[in-house]
Amino acid sequence: MGACWGPAVRVLVLQAAWALVGRQVRYSVPEEAKVGTVVGRVAQELGLEAGEAEARRLRLVAQGRRASVEVSGASGALVVSGRLDREELCGKSAPCALRLEVLLERPLRVFHVELEVTDINDNAPLFPAARKNLSIAELSLPGSRFPLEGASDADIGTNAQLSYTLSPSEHFSLDIQRSEGYSESLFLLLAKPLDRETEPVHRLLLTASDGGRPSLSGTMELVVSVLDANDNAPQFNQSVYKVQLPENAERGALVIRLNATDLDEGLNNEFTYSIVSSLPVGNRDLFTLDPKTGEIRLTGTLDFEEVSIQEIQIKVTDKGTPPMSGHCKVVLEVLDENDNAPEVRVTSLSVPVPEDASVGTVVAVLSVWDRDSGSNGRVRCSVWPASPFGLVSSVSGSYSLVVREALDRERVSEYEVEVRAEDGGAPALVGSRRVRVPVSDVNDNAPAFAQAVYTVLAQENNAAGAELARVQAKDPDEAGNGRVRYSLWEGGVGAAGAVGGVVSASSYVSVEAESGRVWALRPLDYEEVQVLEFEVRAVDAGEPSLCGNATVQVWVLDENDNAPSLLPAAGVGAGAGASGRSSSVWESVSGESSGSLWAWAAWGTPAGQVVAKIRAVDADSGYNAWLRYEVWEPRGKGPFRVGLYSGEVSTARALEEADGPRQRLVIVVRDHGEPARSATATLSVSLGEGGEAASASSGAGSSGPGLRASSGAEGGSSSLSSLSSLSSSTNAWLVAAICAVSGLLVVAVVLCGAWRWAPRAGALSGRGPATLVCASQVGSWSYSQRQSRSLCVAEGAGKSDLMVFSPNCPPPPAAAAKETQPEPPALLDTVSAAPSLASRPAPRRPRPLLSLVSVVSPGVGRRLWEAG
Repeated sequence: MGACWGPAVRVLVLQAAWALVGRQVRYSVPEEAKVGTVVGRVAQELGLEAGEAEARRLRLVAQGRRASVEVSGASGALVVSGRLDREELCGKSAPCALRLEVLLERPLRVFHVELEVTDINDNAPLFPAARKNLSIAELSLPGSRFPLEGASDADIGTNAQLSYTLSPSEHFSLDIQRSEGYSESLFLLLAKPLDRETEPVHRLLLTASDGGRPSLSGTMELVVSVLDANDNAPQFNQSVYKVQLPENAERGALVIRLNATDLDEGLNNEFTYSIVSSLPVGNRDLFTLDPKTGEIRLTGTLDFEEVSIQEIQIKVTDKGTPPMSGHCKVVLEVLDENDNAPEVRVTSLSVPVPEDASVGTVVAVLSVWDRDSGSNGRVRCSVWPASPFGLVSSVSGSYSLVVREALDRERVSEYEVEVRAEDGGAPALVGSRRVRVPVSDVNDNAPAFAQAVYTVLAQENNAAGAELARVQAKDPDEAGNGRVRYSLWEGGVGAAGAVGGVVSASSYVSVEAESGRVWALRPLDYEEVQVLEFEVRAVDAGEPSLCGNATVQVWVLDENDNAPSLLPAAGVGAGAGASGRSSSVWESVSGESSGSLWAWAAWGTPAGQVVAKIRAVDADSGYNAWLRYEVWEPRGKGPFRVGLYSGEVSTARALEEADGPRQRLVIVVRDHGEPARSATATLSVSLGEGGEAASASSGAGSSGPGLRASSGAEGGSSSLSSLSSLSSSTNAWLVAAICAVSGLLVVAVVLCGAWRWAPRAGALSGRGPATLVCASQVGSWSYSQRQSRSLCVAEGAGKSDLMVFSPNCPPPPAAAAKETQPEPPALLDTVSAAPSLASRPAPRRPRPLLSLVSVVSPGVGRRLWEAG
């Protein structure tokens, strides 16, 4: 049965809902209902089940006014959502109905709802004023009526129906006149004649009550003044009032309160004050006068500097009939206050000021004044901050800004001078004026280089036109006074270390006038110039121009651009073949790169015996001039070897006949540069019997230092043939003896002359360990051997390298007999750097200081010294 009744009920509900579409639902709610108050069940009215209102989005749409109601989505009820004030919504209109629309979706339906807000007594009657003043003539007749304004009530209906009552009074009563269709009229009725002298003022309370439940009421006080007959005019107690007021008085300050008296009473004793006129004209707006109290107050700003005295004409008028009046004058004296800061004005300005301006030069003329008076107007002036300027007072209120100290534009190019003026008020006021004083430039600074000496390192063989350095001089002056041009000063230039003395550096370098760049005019050659020193002059464009100098030192760095150069033989030595000594004769035939050398050695010469010496020199310096010697050919183990740094060719082992009659050595001389450069020397060593070698040696030795050996293989063959012929001669020893005696005589004469004329330090000889010392820019090295040491200094040495080693001196006769292998003579050479290759001829052999040749006879030990 329940399942059958459900659809039927739903059909009935839907039909009822459709029936509601055609009619309007009305609800009513009292104003000021609480928020949340349920006004009506809209969902139920529409036949919606619980939850269906929210599902079909039942909502309320107000028309025009703010409804302050809403439809609850959960319950579908119309509830109060805000304050409902009927007077605000509808005012005096009745009834107060709000038209609403309720929307229902799925399907969309619109239902009209009318909500009436009913009135409650929530507003009390209200009079236009809480107090009402009435003036009634003392002679008014009883029965006279005086209209009163009634009260109003915002409510409607019975809540707005008013009734009036008057407080008890024997003189007055309340008269209310009602007429249909019009509002009621309210009058105060004089019931009994008034007596001003008995009671000048009557105070009554008028009460208005509405018809609500509970009733609300409002009151208004009635003040009834009894007016006297006007037979006396108002009078001030004095005709002139004097007042003092400071000029910094604030607006609204009380100037004076006037008081007038009248013997009458009531309206005849009520005054109104007014301003008739003021001096100066136009200052009337500075003051306001209360017409009732007679108070004069300040409404503007007083300024002592503009007007110091103000005059105001005042009029007082009573309310009698006819009105009567009285007059007085108010004199206001304005007192000065320190309200004006001093003012500074520049009347004349002469800028810019040259930096060489003398002390006392006038820069500007200023006028200073203060509008205040007395001590407030006395002014003291000063310059701030501390600057080279000061103030000089000429006449009152006039000052001159003058130069007190020397100016320097390079230190300060512009001054911001503030002239401060301080008055004597309390507190003191300060006025200021900034004066910009630019300083113009004077050519008082010479160009100055960053450093006095510029040291520049330049590789030799640089390209012509290459930039070597850049010098820069700064001139703190401006414009033309600070524009610097550079030049090479011819009075202080030169090339140190150049061949032939100091030469002009202008042939090597040039200086760009604008930038100070130093350009190379040609490639530099270390062998020609090691240090190029010159001066660069910087000159500004001022009038007169000033200049500054700087020294530039260009140190030329050496490059390995010179190959070693072989030197010719310093001389030849002769030794006895019987003693097994060897000798050498050699010659340079090809200049720098190669040379052909000749030497003789006897078979059986022990290992370590010096056969010859290769002499070479390198025009470079340092490692580039440090030479080493190597045997290039023959490769492998040959009978000879060469000293790595000495160039001495010595036997690597004892010589044998199997070595052949001749040995050809190719010796390479290399320096230590990068890349290394080299030269080659070819040494031909002729081997023979001891006698043949001795004869060849003696023959070569008799030639002296200027021996010219034949170059090539043919010269070597002829020499060997001569030696063979001499050895085969049966008179060889006799010839040798004759030559020895003759040579001994010559040597004695030479020794005598050398001892007499040669420098004492030319040659030193003595027993002891021999030491070889080589000193140069790349370091030093040494070796020692058990030999006598000797020092030889050659003329014309151009380098700092020094090589010292001792010759192989034969022992004395007693010692020679004990030795099995006599030592061959050695060569003493001092190798020093020649002048630069660019400025010298082919290498020269150094001039010998001392030469001594001796012949060793059989059985007699002789010494052979040779220096050269």
